[in-house]
Amino acid sequence: MNRVFVEKQPEFNAQARELLHDLREYLNLHQLENVRVVQRYDVEGLSDDEFTDAARLILSEPQVDIIHDSLVLADDECAFAVEYLPGQYDQRADSAAQCIQILFQSNKLQVSSAHVIILEGSITLEELEAVKNYTINAVDSREASMDIPSTLDTPSDAPEDVEILSDFIVDDESRLTKRRDSLGLAMSLEDLVFTQAYFRDEERRNPTITEIKMLDTYWSDHCRHTTFATKIDSVEFEKDDVIAETYAQYQATRREVYGANTERPETLMDIALIAMKELRKTGELDNVEISEEINAASIVVPVDVDGENEDWLVMFKNETHNHPTEIEPFGGAATCLGGCIRDPLSGRSYVYQAMRVTGAADPRTPFAETLAGKLPQRKICREAAHGYSSYGNQIGLATGQVAEVYHPNYVAKRMEIGAVVAAAPKENVFRGSPAAGDVILLIGGRTGRDGVGGATGSSKEHTDTALDNSAEVQKGNPPTERKVQRLFRNPEFARKIKVCNDFGAGGVSVAIGEIADSLDIDLDTVLKKYDGLDGTELAISESQERMAICVDPCEIDYLTAECDKENLECSHVANVTDSGRLIIKWRGKAIVNFSRAFLDTNGTTQSTQIKVAAPSASFPSSPTTADRSFESTLSDLNTASQKGLGEMFDSSIGAGSVLNPFGGKHQLTPTDAMVAKIPLLQGETTTCTHMAWGFNPHIATWSPFHGALYAVTESVCRVVASGARLSDIRLTLQEYFEKLGDDPARWGKPFAALLGAFRAQHELRLGAIGGKDSMSGSFNDIDVPPTLVSFAVAPGKTQLALSPEFKQAGSNIYFIQIERDDQHMPDFKALLQVADLLYSENEAGNILSIHSLAEGGIAAGISKMAFGNMIGAKLETALDLFKERYVSFLIEASGDLPEALGATVIGTTAEEPSIIANGEAHELSALCDSWMSPLESTYPVRQEPAHRELDTFSHTRKARIEKHNTPISPKVVIPTFPGTNCEYDTARAFREAGAETETLVFRNLSPEHIEESLKKLANQISESQILMLPGGFSAGDEPDGSGKFIATVLRNPRISDAVMDLIKNRDGLILGICNGFQALVKTGLVPYGEVRELFAGDQKEAPAYGSDQPTLTFNDIGRHVACYATTRIASNLSPWLANCQVDDLHNVPFSHGEGKFYASEEEIRQLAANGQIATQYTNLEGHPSMDIRYNPNGSLYAIEGITSPCGKVLGKMGHTERRGTHIAKNIPGNKHQPLFKAGVSYFS
Repeated sequence: MNRVFVEKQPEFNAQARELLHDLREYLNLHQLENVRVVQRYDVEGLSDDEFTDAARLILSEPQVDIIHDSLVLADDECAFAVEYLPGQYDQRADSAAQCIQILFQSNKLQVSSAHVIILEGSITLEELEAVKNYTINAVDSREASMDIPSTLDTPSDAPEDVEILSDFIVDDESRLTKRRDSLGLAMSLEDLVFTQAYFRDEERRNPTITEIKMLDTYWSDHCRHTTFATKIDSVEFEKDDVIAETYAQYQATRREVYGANTERPETLMDIALIAMKELRKTGELDNVEISEEINAASIVVPVDVDGENEDWLVMFKNETHNHPTEIEPFGGAATCLGGCIRDPLSGRSYVYQAMRVTGAADPRTPFAETLAGKLPQRKICREAAHGYSSYGNQIGLATGQVAEVYHPNYVAKRMEIGAVVAAAPKENVFRGSPAAGDVILLIGGRTGRDGVGGATGSSKEHTDTALDNSAEVQKGNPPTERKVQRLFRNPEFARKIKVCNDFGAGGVSVAIGEIADSLDIDLDTVLKKYDGLDGTELAISESQERMAICVDPCEIDYLTAECDKENLECSHVANVTDSGRLIIKWRGKAIVNFSRAFLDTNGTTQSTQIKVAAPSASFPSSPTTADRSFESTLSDLNTASQKGLGEMFDSSIGAGSVLNPFGGKHQLTPTDAMVAKIPLLQGETTTCTHMAWGFNPHIATWSPFHGALYAVTESVCRVVASGARLSDIRLTLQEYFEKLGDDPARWGKPFAALLGAFRAQHELRLGAIGGKDSMSGSFNDIDVPPTLVSFAVAPGKTQLALSPEFKQAGSNIYFIQIERDDQHMPDFKALLQVADLLYSENEAGNILSIHSLAEGGIAAGISKMAFGNMIGAKLETALDLFKERYVSFLIEASGDLPEALGATVIGTTAEEPSIIANGEAHELSALCDSWMSPLESTYPVRQEPAHRELDTFSHTRKARIEKHNTPISPKVVIPTFPGTNCEYDTARAFREAGAETETLVFRNLSPEHIEESLKKLANQISESQILMLPGGFSAGDEPDGSGKFIATVLRNPRISDAVMDLIKNRDGLILGICNGFQALVKTGLVPYGEVRELFAGDQKEAPAYGSDQPTLTFNDIGRHVACYATTRIASNLSPWLANCQVDDLHNVPFSHGEGKFYASEEEIRQLAANGQIATQYTNLEGHPSMDIRYNPNGSLYAIEGITSPCGKVLGKMGHTERRGTHIAKNIPGNKHQPLFKAGVSYFS
């Protein structure tokens, strides 16, 4: 057993600095003098020499880390270690094991990791315990022993056979109640009595524990929406108001849809669906895909591909992970997105854009005010953001909009919503039906204990013991899901799938159990993460990144081989039969065996009475402060800037984002909606999709009816403001309410909300064709706000996409208000007319920018529109600038707008960076500071540079670059490692430049796979002229550092020889972007032009790569940063920059957590003298800058890219490949950097 401690040098230990700040600030431990965070690794199965190599090459980085063989504490220091619970996925340990496996081409070794927290200063035992409670989340982690283990093998006794619940069928009601409580079941006592009767009267036997646990999952509110299916017996209204009127309208619509004599019960689900059903009957929803296989909301959209229309399916889905995110924020939020992706992915569509909407209490709440049994709000908010962004950034999904709403009652339980948009050519999606003899294949990740009971846990009311439920939290593995995405994007593979279901709630029992009416499932064929799992755990585990596909048995060999090509495991786990029964076997015995008819009852039918309270007469005002000013409005928590939150999420990957989340040259104006191109593999399109959300918890608390109605209307207005046609919009809803019990007043809240959503849909002639409900938002006696979030989606044209930032001085500013009646109902007919006119005016080119207003009113709207380009405004109006302005628009136009719009000119845009409102001036810089300050402590944007040294480097090529001897169309090899996510964008950029591309998936499931991959990659490099290392998160940027997986591959002698032959003997080129650049630096290919071995101390030999060499390390701000930045060409020595001139400026997207270029002063000066500093970050005037607004990572001397001495190897952080027509329309500047054309032209 080998152990090593790896500690970041003080300058780079941002995690330790942040923890010290938190402990002083939130635990009041001001006597703490210092905190150190040390990473600990235990590795079993290596010799001492091998471990030394692994520690230096993989487990540490000499430029930024200090290695300790043992942990030595000073007299005033104390320490404790933290590790994941057994069974929880540890990406750091797993990635380390993968890298070591490649380094020595061995079987995968055992690695365990922990981090050691060392506290310096005088603290008591009670204070030490408080620190442990703050840093260790018992849901997924525990305090680790400081002793070295004798082995990393986890002892696992063979599990016992599945228990049969003796005497179950003869239990009286009292004993059934005790049994329900002891088993922790979510099902009602009525369901348990119903189950008892079935087993007693039909099966004539006692059930197994697996059968009961499976039914508890299958019938849970999470899986079967039992609350929404409850029959409504009676409804009582406090007043005869608009809510009662809408209920009558709903009943009339029911009669039109079902007929006057329908016996269908009134339910919450029926109210949610009735508008959609009405519009389908009238033909107003004519583009909705009709299929028995329901993966996500799906519409048919004509997509122009190189000028020809093709039918595509556009799918969209929203998902919540409120319960798991509340108790384990990182994993819960990460798998919220993972699960949301898998729904449309199971529909064989490619997910290309995501949105995140969350609800929290004030994250600035002092730690001391944290409720017992709860995590601090700040910790939940920050770690959840990190989890969701980590998953999306790794899998390669552009997140187009991120928003967090704040309300004190979200302390009951957090709201964590993910929403995604996906698309696929309609011809690639075959919708079949399972037939007897078909087989079910399980593809993707292995099965463990993570997520056991997640579906039922999320269906329960929470108490202060919620943090004890560790098994209920799923763990995500985004590189594996990325592989599944690639696999399903293969048209030949996709067309062979009859039915597909993703593994979410309920695991095997639900994912496979839903595919066919008659099934025989063999759990012994389910691949496991580790031994020791019993049959029940295998049946209901919610381990992530798994797909079940139903196929013809003759396709097994082909499909298995295709999975293997994508580095995925595939196993035959079930057969479709005609027995009418669901049978699950383990150890050759049936542990589940009951009729489909019984399973499909979904338990007993519940009924309820409803009482609807009337809202007060006054509409909620905002901001809540009495100080009606620009500053107070902008600093309101629900209006304040969330740029520090949004920048954590990659928004440009896929090269399809039509709008950047923050617009203008200063990237400050938030967009109203996210807009992205349809994701083509080949060709060009102008077809895009728009998505926006709507919800205000304060309106919903005042009136759930109006809250939902305004949520739908707000989402629609935002999509209209982004340039889409209102009639093209389709909706999907997210409901999140308190545990209802049998209280009619509590039932009245979702009832009223759904009526409000129905009314808006009915009036606007728009239907909700998707949705998700979560009905467990209670903690002891606290309930979440009555929440209905609306998501609006519409197809559109990229050339018509609009953004809110002011574009120029001298424009007219128009205000449009849709009137409301005395019951606060908008004039929907007027809104329909205005929306049509806005679309026509936009088509005619008469609108420069537009913004849909909300609670911050005109003051907030004007300010945010101004911030992006720091264009001011002069306002002359009698309108109340601070009143909420829902269903209203601000428009910037250079000319007159038609009278029919009812638009009023309230001012003009101005060069002067200030807002002058009725003669009173407000400097934009001061307003922006008020707007950005409230959340700075939670989601920071500001960061002083760690280094201020700066210079402007210029090196102009003295002679023309000699082209390749023999003109050819070059071949580019693009290796795709586990975690690579830019291969599609990169291949496309090279193809457009005239190159031939070959994408090679690196497979590492076994030593044989590694050997085959190394051999194939070496051969491909030898046959290619260009080696391209694309961006991504190879092995999840672990262990604790980016690019190590790729660097390990490049150091393999076979690959290293091929690489050196390419650039030394065959005049080839190498380009590495982002993760690829990190690998080039870590091997020495830049700046030295050769793969250098790593030695230390007296072993150092030349050429070596060690602690005094350049590297790329963590961003100064200590988080992922996604933004556009301006870069300047500092040298055109390289063939890659042959089409550029020194001082050329390009605005390029960036997305990374480790992009800070770090080197010694001497090394930087030498690079500059050699002309190897290719590009620098600059401010808006083109001058190199250390300001975080322009240099997002704090790179020394503002260095963004460097080359090898010969210039043939270029590494850079900016994603030059993420460009195209109508991309990032709201970001000015030259976004086309001609690298790829220059590289290809070198050979032609």
